[in-house]
Amino acid sequence: MGSWWTTADGGVCVTVRVSPGARRSEVVGVAADALRVRVAARPVDGQANRELERLLAKHFSVRPRAVTVVHGDHSRVKVVQILGDDDLVRRAQEMSPE
Repeated sequence: MGSWWTTADGGVCVTVRVSPGARRSEVVGVAADALRVRVAARPVDGQANRELERLLAKHFSVRPRAVTVVHGDHSRVKVVQILGDDDLVRRAQEMSPE
């Protein structure tokens, strides 16, 4: 288990550090304590949170409905729950720095 993610019922919870208003949405990499992500949406009316959920669903190969911001709606540091199978945990493990 990495320090930026933990297993949860039916998936993982991921700590994410978000930079909104970027030129394009992308997963930048893993810092010691969080997955670093840039999103092209502005932090207005939940746009950045929706874009984050869409990006993480694509990145972890899950349905968009399987990704939910559960903590930090108005913060750059968020906790996101991603529901999925054992492959989801394996993908998170592969992203963790050694």
